Amino acid sequence: MAIAENDLEALVKAQVDPNTGKPLGRTKSVRQVSVSEGVITVDLELGYPGRTLGAAVRETVQKALAAQPGVKQVNVNIDWRIKAHAVQAGLKPLAGIRNVVAVASGKGGVGKSTTTVNLALALAAEGARVGILDADIYGPSQPTMLGIHGHPEGAPDGKSMLPLEGYGLQTMSVGYLIDPDQPMVWRGPMVTQALEQLLRDTHWNDLDYLIVDMPPGTGDIQLTLAQKVPVTGAVIVTTPQDIALLDARKGFKMFEKVGVPILGVVENMSTHICSHCGHEEHIFGEGGAARMCADFGTELLGALPLDIRIREQTDSGHPTVVADPEGPVTKIYRAIARRVALKVAERSEDHGAKFPKIVVQNS
Repeated sequence: MAIAENDLEALVKAQVDPNTGKPLGRTKSVRQVSVSEGVITVDLELGYPGRTLGAAVRETVQKALAAQPGVKQVNVNIDWRIKAHAVQAGLKPLAGIRNVVAVASGKGGVGKSTTTVNLALALAAEGARVGILDADIYGPSQPTMLGIHGHPEGAPDGKSMLPLEGYGLQTMSVGYLIDPDQPMVWRGPMVTQALEQLLRDTHWNDLDYLIVDMPPGTGDIQLTLAQKVPVTGAVIVTTPQDIALLDARKGFKMFEKVGVPILGVVENMSTHICSHCGHEEHIFGEGGAARMCADFGTELLGALPLDIRIREQTDSGHPTVVADPEGPVTKIYRAIARRVALKVAERSEDHGAKFPKIVVQNS
């Protein structure tokens, strides 16, 4: 006897998403289940980009349904829609942006900007709509890393700027607005005002994630972003040595104090790979980021090598994820991006924009 359509839907909803560990019914991922002459068609909508992660979900559902009596064929259609998730209390998501993810470090020189651009590209490769805001006003590097030159044009609304695009990313940086050799000799209030203008006066177009390349440290810009900008979560970038970890811990504590959750930690320059012989060595120490994650109860998202090709590719305006899409380092970046997307999806959904504004008038 063939199983009833309602029972099939209940069976699909009971299947555990191998990526989130939650039943598909609980995450409201099941859109439709239909059956006709032994052919079952399932439409799923995931809360994270599923270009590669969707395969495991499809296999799980197909295996469960194929075992049912009278089933001849199972078709599972995977789509995804990234929602706006919870941010700091009192703040609402920005227009055109569902989630803001800050990439931060306690100190400079740990490869934060390189991690930012490759994380953004890896999220885009997974099927998300992604932008980058270069918040390092004093030392903007994203224009060089993305090979983007030119100045922003005005948006049709006459009030904002259009982001410049490269490799499918929407980007904005003070580097697009000034001469490359011009130093930004500004005090803190001017810098924070410039950051807010870059963020709010850019006409971002339907982004799932805006990745913010933060300047190093825990000063004015970091506090402005953490207190005034709705941030879904932060990624901390560090290197294994103790000096970098000390500053990374400060960055972690800063976000913790202002209510921004840490999505995880990326350990950059984890090992050195010799370009001549391929020998791998822990020249900056070993296991530092893992110990920090254990102390703070967060996740080590991934560890990246100190590889001369990463530097060469970003310096030339062709970051690793696009320069070597099937390479071993790109695979690490994409694994990190998948974990970030899943961590964001775990956050509570933000319903602030769904409630109508109530206006009290005297009549």
